[in-house]
Amino acid sequence: MLAAVTMAAVPLVAFAAPANAATEYANCTALRADYPHGVGKTGAVDSTSGTPVTNFYVDDDLYNANTKSDRDKDGIACEKA
Repeated sequence: MLAAVTMAAVPLVAFAAPANAATEYANCTALRADYPHGVGKTGAVDSTSGTPVTNFYVDDDLYNANTKSDRDKDGIACEKA
């Protein structure tokens, strides 16, 4: 009986599963298959001489995994109207 009481007093420790890493896409064609207007970081504004893209997907981790695809360094990777 004492063993049952002792076991009940031991706190259970749970560990959170690690978050999934953001996907790194090989190129813009692959990224746009999932995000047709591109992926940007919070607060990014499309730098263009024409109409800026405003409907890109905002996700800082996903953008950071794909910064190589942000050719104009405006905070949006693979933007497309």
